[in-house]
Amino acid sequence: MSPVRLLERKRDGHRLEPSDLQRFFTGYLSGDVEDYQMSAFLMAVVLQGLSAEETDVLVDVMVASGATLDLSDIAGAKVDKHSTGGVGDKVSLVLAPLAAELGVVVPMMSGRGLGHTTGTLDKLEAIPGFRVDLDLERFRRVLGEVGCAMTGQTREIAPLDRRLYALRDVTGTVASIPLIAASIMSKKLAEGLDALVLDVKMGAGAFLPDAEQARTLAETMVRIGEARGLPTVAVLTAMDRPLGRAVGNGLETAEAIRCLRGDGPDDLEALVVELAAEMAVAPGSGVVDEQERTRARGALHSGGALERFRRMVEAQGGDPRVLDEPNLLHTAVRSGEVLSPRSGTVHGVGPRVLGEAVVSLGGGRARVEDAIDPGVGFEVIVEPGQRVEEGELLGIVHAQDEAAVEVGRRALLTSVLIGDGDPPEALPLIVDRIAAL
Repeated sequence: MSPVRLLERKRDGHRLEPSDLQRFFTGYLSGDVEDYQMSAFLMAVVLQGLSAEETDVLVDVMVASGATLDLSDIAGAKVDKHSTGGVGDKVSLVLAPLAAELGVVVPMMSGRGLGHTTGTLDKLEAIPGFRVDLDLERFRRVLGEVGCAMTGQTREIAPLDRRLYALRDVTGTVASIPLIAASIMSKKLAEGLDALVLDVKMGAGAFLPDAEQARTLAETMVRIGEARGLPTVAVLTAMDRPLGRAVGNGLETAEAIRCLRGDGPDDLEALVVELAAEMAVAPGSGVVDEQERTRARGALHSGGALERFRRMVEAQGGDPRVLDEPNLLHTAVRSGEVLSPRSGTVHGVGPRVLGEAVVSLGGGRARVEDAIDPGVGFEVIVEPGQRVEEGELLGIVHAQDEAAVEVGRRALLTSVLIGDGDPPEALPLIVDRIAAL
């Protein structure tokens, strides 16, 4: 079937034959299908979806397009975690060393910012010298020496996904359950894991704000993993407000370091502890209990996870002094306080407004080739349910000039909703847990 005919059929909502779909994807890798044709296909998928069978074809072609890691010579269970992305989500920076401290080997292949969210790799690059482009040999070496390693998707792993990921970011085709599921699971299936824990966000700041869509995404990824012999658990978590207080790459890295010191925001610490406990029991398909949470909390507050993060930073070429001197992180030139225009109760902090504002300030990408400014972003001082008085500090904007500070100030004032009476009920931090039936 010609690419044009395939695009027409998907546009009109027809299911595609697996053989035709496979040829289309492999044709894109070989250059027989153009970027503009694949962009049209991605938009058709956003509008018409993919069946489970079509999604499976995409996953399998993505995995087969590159290498699959064999980590069997490294002792210990290999478990990774992946988040579907959210505003202020710096969990991975804390979680990888913490899970390693609990005895899990964490081969974490992360992504860059997508849409209105910042990416783990962009946060790590706020650390001077930190390398996120490890080849497989160095990745394995760091993993064996430290117990965790954090890198970008290598050229060897799922190259089809890497190309589609870049296209989706700049063509408005991020918010699609099958595309998100296939992208995440193809990389994880190629990592040589023993188990996988997924953090699926739901709420206004998630790629899929609707609760049922988030649940469907979680179930889809669990199905994909389990069908291929990878024990997979998904935790549904809140993204109806930013996670923690910092939004923006360098600011989030600094907050992650504070969390590793045992001084992070309560919500960030609680989520990290929950996910670390899940990773510790995942290879045995166990259920997290309070004993595992206590063990994870103890490892965080003992300083062990902090020192493991220090070792990882050194092993990946970064300046470990940032753990003791956060001012060495890449920072913005200007900052400005944002004060409350009225008295009342904080009814909400809109995460998407802040995420989009970080992009507009230079902390995200509008085009594939755009560079990231790691220093820009927000510190949000208030949280939903809090009483504020007129003139009280709501947050701080970090930007590169006064005009940008003013743009950020308007965004923060739009994000923080102040009203009278009781605020709407917020989502619980941990909404649900989905495992194989």
